[in-house]
Amino acid sequence: MLDYKLLEALVTVIETGGFERAGLALGLSQSAVSQRIKLLESRLGQPVLIRNPTLRATAAGQRLLNHAQQVQLLERDLRRQIPALSADRTRLRIALNADSLATWWAEAISEVCHREGLLVDMVIEDQDVGLRRMRDGDVAACLCSSDQPVAGARCVLLGQMPYRALAHRDYVARYFADGLTPAAFARAPAIVFGPNDQLQHRFLAQCGYHGQFPYHLCPSSEGFIRLAAAGMGYGMIPDLQAELAAPVPGLVNLAPDHVVPVSLYWHFWRHGGEFMEHLTSILIQAATARLQQAH
Repeated sequence: MLDYKLLEALVTVIETGGFERAGLALGLSQSAVSQRIKLLESRLGQPVLIRNPTLRATAAGQRLLNHAQQVQLLERDLRRQIPALSADRTRLRIALNADSLATWWAEAISEVCHREGLLVDMVIEDQDVGLRRMRDGDVAACLCSSDQPVAGARCVLLGQMPYRALAHRDYVARYFADGLTPAAFARAPAIVFGPNDQLQHRFLAQCGYHGQFPYHLCPSSEGFIRLAAAGMGYGMIPDLQAELAAPVPGLVNLAPDHVVPVSLYWHFWRHGGEFMEHLTSILIQAATARLQQAH
């Protein structure tokens, strides 16, 4: 049986980013928090925290953090059935892609956060790799492009986000005056979200190009629009974001006949209780309405 006071100490240390701040949050001394972590590690026979160079959870610690989130969700269901229990806020850690955050996500989840008193830790990951966070036990749910559920989790298709290659017209005239040729793709700078971003490769494959290409790295959805509008490169930008940013002077579709659809899947642990089922139904409704508009 887990000692949940020890688990609470681990959760608070990670959330606050240190032993001293965790002590303030729990009403304990820094030494007392440290002792609880040491006792937890002693009982497990392995460390739960890596202290240097930065404070973070070990693989075992991440699994405990995920368990703690599931327990919080189940306790929320119990509080609904027994109102006399305390009504502390629930904190939910979710991995999601930056483009969803920049477009439809906030409107979809805001009402349930207000109504349920939900606090959300949003971990921004590329849509192709966010599921790794769930496999590591670091998050309770994930919004990503993978349709392969983690063991013990459910996977629900929310919809698709169409992406198109947008660039400034002066950039297009400079690099693609002769059309979408292999020589043009080999020298024209692209804008890529991160090293795991595969959208550019999918687009280039559609255009019949499979070679190397220069690129700027920009881990920001808003930055994509700004860099493209400034003529620094072409970027794969979702229709929803282009609509929100319109009108951007000079921004044009580099390849009107090519669109790269990205499917978005919502992953969550099966033992998340009624609250996760309710949140999932809200996201399905919101995503269906919003993402269908983009087609």
